[in-house]
Formats: sequence, structure tokens, C-alpha cells
Amino acid sequence: MEPAGAAEDAGRARGARRARLAEIFRFALVGGVNTGTFFGCYLLLHPWMPYFAAYSLAFLLSMIGSFFLNTYFTYRTRPTWKKFALFPLTNVTNYLVQSVGLYALVTWAGMDDRIAPLVAAVVAIPFTYLISQRILVPRGTGRPSAASGPGSETDERQPSRLA
Repeated sequence: MEPAGAAEDAGRARGARRARLAEIFRFALVGGVNTGTFFGCYLLLHPWMPYFAAYSLAFLLSMIGSFFLNTYFTYRTRPTWKKFALFPLTNVTNYLVQSVGLYALVTWAGMDDRIAPLVAAVVAIPFTYLISQRILVPRGTGRPSAASGPGSETDERQPSRLA
């Protein structure tokens, strides 16, 4: 027979794992929406400007949307001006990985410049998750747990207006 504390710890661990998987699932959903937004903007802008300029502007527009989707939906934290100012840092690595990938795929591999951004974006996903979590999730809350979210001690993870 397990001591009561061990069963409670096991239950907390299962809850934390479920919360982490839910967060990763929400991140994937936001990533899908963000990728669709980025790609749609890219395709709309591409006829009017060189592919790399269209790529950069589409990236910027989708990054703004990504900030709000990730704060409210993925990490369930309050968007603040400080986080908004720091959020582009989460995308610097993403932008560099995607930019180098885009250039290499188009220039060296001869890939169609309408498809190459999607391929380059896939490579950058793990980097984006880890860095965005580091910036958007308050330090005191750490990993999500079964007890985190609106109304819990980690009240900062609760959605609110940009403050």
C-alpha cells in the first residue's frame, strides 16, 4: 500500500503532465493559425514585392497575432507591454532559422519560393515553443500544473487586457 503522500504526488505529476500536453496542443493550434496567417499574408504580398520583403512583412504581421494568441490561449497569461516588447526576441531565433532556411531552399535547393517558407517554418517550431514559454510564462509559476490557470495562485496566467 502506498502512503497517502505518494499517491497525492503521483496525482499531481499526472495533472502536471496533462496540463503540459494541453499547453503543447494549444501551442500547436496557435502555430497552425499563425502559419496560415503568415502564409496567406505572404501570398497576398508576394505579387507586389520581392519574395524576401513579402516574407519579412508577413512574418511581422503574424508575429503580432501570435503574441496575443499565445498569451491569451496557449499560456493563459496576461499580455503586458513588457511581454509585448520582449516577444520579438522569441522570434529572433525563429526568424533567423527560417530566413537561412528560406534562402538555402530557394537559392541552393531551387525550391519554389511559394512553398519554401512553409518548409523553413517547420524547422523553427521547437525553438519558438521553448523561447516563447520562457518569456510569456511568469517566472514564479514555472511549469503548468493541474492547479494553474484562472482563479489559482498563479493568477498572472489569467487572461486580461494589455497592461
